[in-house]
Amino acid sequence: MAKDVLCEVNNCTYWENGNRCSAQSISVVSQKGRTASQIEETDCSTFEPGGQM
Repeated sequence: MAKDVLCEVNNCTYWENGNRCSAQSISVVSQKGRTASQIEETDCSTFEPGGQM
């Protein structure tokens, strides 16, 4: 299990200084329910708007 989760999406509620993610858990899903074969075919469904902009 990863110790640190890094995130550059600074407009997310869970974003913290140093590009750290403060969410209790992270959920990453494939787009449109398909099997992902490239990074572009995935999304972080943990994202919640409201962090720094």
